[in-house]
Amino acid sequence: MDAEAQPLDRIQIYYATNRRHRGLDRWQPAGYGIEPSKDGTENLRFGMVTLHCDGGKVTECLEADCGFGTGDGVRLAKYFFERRRSATIEAFREDLRKEQNESTQPRQNLGSTRAFSELRDKMVAGDHVLIFVHGFNVNWWEAVASAAGLQCMLNRHCSTDPANDSTPVHVVLFSWPSDGRSIPYWSYFSDRSDAKVSGYAFGRGLLKLRDYLIDTRRLLRQRGDPPCGRSVYLLCHSMGNYVLQNALERIADFSIGGRLPQIFERVFLCAADVAADVFQPGEPFHRLPQMAKAVTIYHNRGDLTMPISDYTKGNTDRLGWAGAEWPAYLPDRVHQVDCGRLVTGIVEHSYYHCGAINDDIRQCIDGLPPDSRDRTREPVRHGWPNVWRLIGD
Repeated sequence: MDAEAQPLDRIQIYYATNRRHRGLDRWQPAGYGIEPSKDGTENLRFGMVTLHCDGGKVTECLEADCGFGTGDGVRLAKYFFERRRSATIEAFREDLRKEQNESTQPRQNLGSTRAFSELRDKMVAGDHVLIFVHGFNVNWWEAVASAAGLQCMLNRHCSTDPANDSTPVHVVLFSWPSDGRSIPYWSYFSDRSDAKVSGYAFGRGLLKLRDYLIDTRRLLRQRGDPPCGRSVYLLCHSMGNYVLQNALERIADFSIGGRLPQIFERVFLCAADVAADVFQPGEPFHRLPQMAKAVTIYHNRGDLTMPISDYTKGNTDRLGWAGAEWPAYLPDRVHQVDCGRLVTGIVEHSYYHCGAINDDIRQCIDGLPPDSRDRTREPVRHGWPNVWRLIGD
């Protein structure tokens, strides 16, 4: 079966969340709130959101000039947020046996099994999967809208140019209980606390995915079937990188020898609200490259969120502002990309959604080498081969 991009008037996003459901019935939620699940912070719900929209307006956003290239994903996410009242949520039901812990539950009774199985079918059909972790001050519907905008932006060449060989991408949203409020100081500290404990929930979800992939590969070998040849990617934005940082600790605790499993083809760290020295030996991301064949850091000195995080919140320099503090410590498979020359205006923090930066992410997914002449990058000439600057067309 050939891979096909989704129609632009019906956008579907898979999700996992440790937020508390809204409404009386957890299996028919009206949405999810700013509190953790009442079953515990590490409790995860899986499901799918379908957004019904005007395909013409979606196309208009995909073709708009954002100021540094074609495609305005921030504007598109705002449109999807406005369409939230027409959206439908399908929470994947679970039938758990109360006398058993989760590790001994029948797999078919878990919501995660249905989600992973449906995503596996899409990968067999020829599509990639990208897990997206949102950042600070984002409510449930804003998270859904961001994930939908990201999916459409990454797939815009697939849908507009049948001759293009780009593979469709399905975005899976991990949404943690970010406040989504406009109380800067209180919300930031509250979100940072929630991000830390949500990292354990996210790590638990990735361990579920690891186990599912291991079982699937074992079954394929038994059948003599070839692997699907498609990949899983991860994109973390802003404080979503802090969620990932705490997830790594949980994954290491449940991995043989503490070595992290290689789950992803590539990890994208965008506007990362974590310390600039996070990749140095002994620091949290030093072992992150074990989880992927490659890691790409996107940073921007014009991102005012980063200095605010530094000075008003008592944090050290942020990875998302000027990149790694010591680029020489970056492993060969970790590349960092300076977006500051291109990014302007109100999207200086959410630039991964837009134009040339989104194109660069798409080119990474398509496997284009970092030094390809078809890319709008140039090396930063100080002797390190994995440090780049986006220069536009």
